[in-house]
Amino acid sequence: MRLHLALLVLVTALPSARAESHWCYEIQAKATNYSCLGPDKWGADCEKDRQSPINIAFIKTKLDPNLGRFSFSGYDKKKNWTIENNGHSVKVLLEEEATISGGGLAAQYRATQLHLHWSNMLDWGSEHTLDGERFAMEMHIVHEKEADETDTENSDDKVAVLAFMVEAGSIVNDGFEPLVDALSHIPRPEMSTTMKESSLLDLLPKEEKLRHYFRYLGSLTTPNCNENVVWTVFQEPIQLHRDQILAFSERLYYDSTQQLNMTDNIRPLQRRGERTVFRSQAPGQLLPLSLTALLVPTLTCTMAGFLR
Repeated sequence: MRLHLALLVLVTALPSARAESHWCYEIQAKATNYSCLGPDKWGADCEKDRQSPINIAFIKTKLDPNLGRFSFSGYDKKKNWTIENNGHSVKVLLEEEATISGGGLAAQYRATQLHLHWSNMLDWGSEHTLDGERFAMEMHIVHEKEADETDTENSDDKVAVLAFMVEAGSIVNDGFEPLVDALSHIPRPEMSTTMKESSLLDLLPKEEKLRHYFRYLGSLTTPNCNENVVWTVFQEPIQLHRDQILAFSERLYYDSTQQLNMTDNIRPLQRRGERTVFRSQAPGQLLPLSLTALLVPTLTCTMAGFLR
């Protein structure tokens, strides 16, 4: 009788335990004080075959002449945005006042939020990789499609995400300072504060650098991993000072007791499968400096020979 009651209690408790489990990143799943579902256990659409992030191999991309310049509206408006620690990342609420169009998109999209992914290692924090290379961070500006009568429930482009790689540079990026300064006020989940006045353009590379990007259809990189995202991954990285990058890992925590620093909040790479990754009129990889230094005198000597 006692054994029967014990089994009954165990069976009754299983659904409850499952319900209390929530998704998390691998670093959290490995922590002894956590009970959560790491990336290898994410369910729902996360198990489908058109997932993100992916590695973008330049040699396997296809040039699309329709991928022209973007039109950024409201990106220059200075705002005092709300910024929050949502337990997975830092999220900036953009109030749907800025929009994008052009860039090969079929409609206009309205900016809802931006968030970032990072690591305390400067070559590990991005979700996407370019020719196998990871960057220190990756910033996602999330936009929702302005509805029209042609949209369907299963539309694969309801969300447009602009993804920017972030690398360590030697100079403090003043445009990011309002965001970095705010981190100290939201160390724990469910905390929020108001940023100093800033604009989206303050965070981005110069506009002429935004012509070079990659495009593919994928998913959200967090559960439920909905496959309704048109991704734009820009080739030109944002540069932040090393201390600005490390501030994210040092000032933010996954838990309310501040035992686990928020870092490595990245989903593992997913299979590209049969999908085509398109590119704009991007120039591709530049020659390494050492190779350039070798070729310049060689070409100079060759030209001198022709001129004799």
